[in-house]
Amino acid sequence: MSSRDKQGNAPGKQAYEARRAAKAGVSLDNWLARKDDTRKAASAPPAQPNPVLAQARSVWRRLIDRAHRPL
Repeated sequence: MSSRDKQGNAPGKQAYEARRAAKAGVSLDNWLARKDDTRKAASAPPAQPNPVLAQARSVWRRLIDRAHRPL
């Protein structure tokens, strides 16, 4: 096996993650899985906006634009 583990981390990085997992009170595998899940959740596309709220925002936007127009 090479100097890198199955996750692709260098030995120093693996030791760092092991210390973080121990500090959190979970196993290294659970720590890495949780870390991977949060990374995937952060990169997921945002949910579609609620069309009712979008329409309400557009009404307010039009009213404010109209109020800012000169008479």
